[in-house]
Amino acid sequence: MALILIVDDSPTEAHVLKGMLEKNGFETATAENGSEGIERAREIKPDLILMDVVMPGLNGFQATRQLTRDSETSDIPVIIVTTKDQETDRVWGLRQGAKDFLTKPVSEKNLMGKINAVLATA
Repeated sequence: MALILIVDDSPTEAHVLKGMLEKNGFETATAENGSEGIERAREIKPDLILMDVVMPGLNGFQATRQLTRDSETSDIPVIIVTTKDQETDRVWGLRQGAKDFLTKPVSEKNLMGKINAVLATA
């Protein structure tokens, strides 16, 4: 069973994502901001990270860049899940090392499809 770390400062969003993931057989862990997300990733070594962008302190783009450039966490795939829906945001997120990019609100079908595709290639 894959462990997925949800990094999102919105308790509601984290709860919704957690519900979808657990219903589909995934284990979950959460972090409330980019810095905590990096710490948790080093600590628990999740199979995948769902990363919000707009958060206080270290934002999701910065956290993704740090995770993908750190030898300790670089093999953990990151999918950005955000309300930012501009093509430039998507391109920038992928440039930071994210494997994929989803715009909120995400459908369960779309989320599971992306997660399964990324995990299959990880």
